[in-house]
Amino acid sequence: MLSTTLQDGLSEYGIGEKIRALRLKKKMGLVELGTHTGLSPALLSKVERGLMFPTLPTLLRVALVFSVGLDFFFAGSRDKPLVAVVRKKDRVALPERPGTGDVAYRFESLDYTATERRFNAYLAEFFPVADDAMRPHHHPGVEFIHTLHGTLGVHINGDVHRLAAGDSIYFDANVPHAYRRENGRTCTALVVTAA
Repeated sequence: MLSTTLQDGLSEYGIGEKIRALRLKKKMGLVELGTHTGLSPALLSKVERGLMFPTLPTLLRVALVFSVGLDFFFAGSRDKPLVAVVRKKDRVALPERPGTGDVAYRFESLDYTATERRFNAYLAEFFPVADDAMRPHHHPGVEFIHTLHGTLGVHINGDVHRLAAGDSIYFDANVPHAYRRENGRTCTALVVTAA
């Protein structure tokens, strides 16, 4: 069962409507399309009516029958300006190390529903960790952090930059860096990364 967020996101592409338009243009019935694709007419009907979303292999079978690429079903979806809303209850939580209790931070994606993002925005909550438990990491691009509550120590290449609430930092994320909550208080920040 897909979440409402995923259903809404997939519905914007109108994949079922595009399949139906291709089928009718070729004057083909569901049974004939089913014969060509190896898919049942009932399944194809559900896809066309938007009651079900096809997997990529299923969609590729349909695309091959009509001599179109997969991009046909996704192109043109941006006829309107991009607007992506993420409700607080729908945020996707990304712990530093999934499946363990020993984490230094947890990020919640604030923009995962936006397609073709030029940056990634997160609400981060930082937890207390010992100095020897910090795990520096690096990734392509740049990173921007704006501290909302508490004090955050940002460790970059051996230097520590302490950010109080309202402070910001922008840095080259290719350099190893780590985060540490300081002063034992709640610490949250807005984190933006871009490649």
